[in-house]
Amino acid sequence: MAYSYEPHYFEDFTVGTEFESVGRTVTEADFVMHSALSGDWTELHTNKEYAEDTQFGQRIAHGPMTFVQATGFVYRSGIVERTAIAFLGMNYMDLPAPVFVGDTITQEMVVTEQKELSSRDDAGLVVIDCTTTKQDGTVVLEGDMKFLVKTRAADE
Repeated sequence: MAYSYEPHYFEDFTVGTEFESVGRTVTEADFVMHSALSGDWTELHTNKEYAEDTQFGQRIAHGPMTFVQATGFVYRSGIVERTAIAFLGMNYMDLPAPVFVGDTITQEMVVTEQKELSSRDDAGLVVIDCTTTKQDGTVVLEGDMKFLVKTRAADE
């Protein structure tokens, strides 16, 4: 089921609020585009014959590609559309299982922190914990994402 949310200003985020992304099937094109953009043509990601003889039995997605798709889920949900000033990083990120071509991934997001900043009156810190899973429920990414988000007053 597809989910779409309204943009949230800093004041709209509440600790404990949950969001769910739409699903997305990982494609061959994703693998190629990520390799081309990053310059990472490691055989585990790009050589079918090589990858078949590894513990995974097939090519796996680049870890950074999984992360990029996870950030895309946050933006695609619409909650930080035109309100995010900056992605500030992560406190942690784990990639406990591989993603393969043909996997469909989704993401659950929970607001874990909403904090005013003494250095700014136009924005605040919002931290969102993310859990990305495959179609069978296997977790492929866990981490938090820190955003600098506009206040309503910043747009008035």
